[in-house]
Amino acid sequence: MDKEEKQTTTTRRKFIKTASAVSAGFMILPRCTIGGKGFVPPSDKVNIALIGAGDISMHHLNEVFKYDDVQIISVADPVNYSDNKRLNKKDSGREPRKKLIEEHYAQKTPNYTITEYEDFRVMLEKNKAIDAVICCTPDHTHAYVSLFSMRAGKHVYCQKPLTHNIWEARKVREVAKETGLATQMGNQLHALDSIRQTVEYLRSGVIGKVHEAYSWVGATRYLKGLTGYPPQEMKVPRGFNWDLWVGPAAFRPYNNAYAPFTWRDFWVFGNGALGDFGCHDMDAATWAFDLEAPESVQVFPAGNRGSNEITPYGEIGHFYFAERGDQPPLKLTWLSGGLLPEHPAVLPRNVRLKSRGAMFIGEKGIILTNGGASGSPEIYPESLRESFTPPPPSLPRSKGHHREWIDAIKGGPEPLSNFEYASRLTEITLLGVLSLRMGGERIYWDSKNMKAVGLPDADQIIREPVRQGWEMS
Repeated sequence: MDKEEKQTTTTRRKFIKTASAVSAGFMILPRCTIGGKGFVPPSDKVNIALIGAGDISMHHLNEVFKYDDVQIISVADPVNYSDNKRLNKKDSGREPRKKLIEEHYAQKTPNYTITEYEDFRVMLEKNKAIDAVICCTPDHTHAYVSLFSMRAGKHVYCQKPLTHNIWEARKVREVAKETGLATQMGNQLHALDSIRQTVEYLRSGVIGKVHEAYSWVGATRYLKGLTGYPPQEMKVPRGFNWDLWVGPAAFRPYNNAYAPFTWRDFWVFGNGALGDFGCHDMDAATWAFDLEAPESVQVFPAGNRGSNEITPYGEIGHFYFAERGDQPPLKLTWLSGGLLPEHPAVLPRNVRLKSRGAMFIGEKGIILTNGGASGSPEIYPESLRESFTPPPPSLPRSKGHHREWIDAIKGGPEPLSNFEYASRLTEITLLGVLSLRMGGERIYWDSKNMKAVGLPDADQIIREPVRQGWEMS
């Protein structure tokens, strides 16, 4: 072993010894040692580990498979195999994902194999070749996975919402800034030309000053007959480490209503339709107007949900943003579960609002993205659209949401949904979730002190307690 190899081995050993103490404190090692922005030379392949082998992991694999300069070398998940026929979904878990990954890369590299682990923390300790991780676990573990991985020197791509509570969002942003690692949140619509065009149109002033905006989705609760936590305990399936899956959340006995996939219906694990889609569908407004936390938020549950332990069938609520510079006060309304905004007078009656969309009300007219945040911006009235000359692009067009992150790992520009921006968008979203979980209370937000004014009971939602061994301070 030459001198350089000895130095690298020594450094890696020091890292492994310190990784187990991540929950109590952490050490940032030099970027040239492990991870860090620019660690992977442009000519080298980025070695990625997949953390979470559920349904959404297929999206990430299909995106990464497009690129020859990256490869998946490891997968971690508490579930070895999950038969998802009852949900009309493909099988998931470590075993099927490992097989799929190896088959893909074996087309060019015969006998290609990857490592697999039940616990991602063990994976990061043992597989020293990992440069970066993709986190596609349930919401309640996003922050823990992201923090642990960044503190281990790994670049992180994390599914939306970035975290399960507001304190976690700020902590993740803090550690991302301290480490300087390449980060990206999985609100992939952020990379589409259409949303960037919407932002450019809004900033151009074509509809004048915007004072009101709407975002809506048709999403509702998955388990329609649910009235609370399932009463019975079920036998944990073979190869499923349920305790590890629960992670930092309050422990509950296993029931297949929780996993796979339908965990979103329970506040302890998910954040309902607003948490699922807010970081997609409120992105354009947050981006265009550079929104910070609102002054106040009030979101009401729609439909009789039966219990405050589970998410509602629908939501309607309002986010109130203060005047900032040339931007007047803005009221952003969120709707889900099939609820739609009132049809504005300036919009022709034959233009029907679809089940998902966004709309911005200005002094001169409106901008509508009918069909979701990914829809192309439409200007009304038509006379205003006919006289409008689109501005030249002011935002870079993306090569792909994952590609932005990969390029940043190799020393390129910072991804546009990096954790600084993503944490802000997530905090806005989670303030709406906070109001929902407080029964529709209006939240007057003291952003500096991270407090809901006059509502001390909100503290345990703003920063949720975690089980021993899962601390994130």
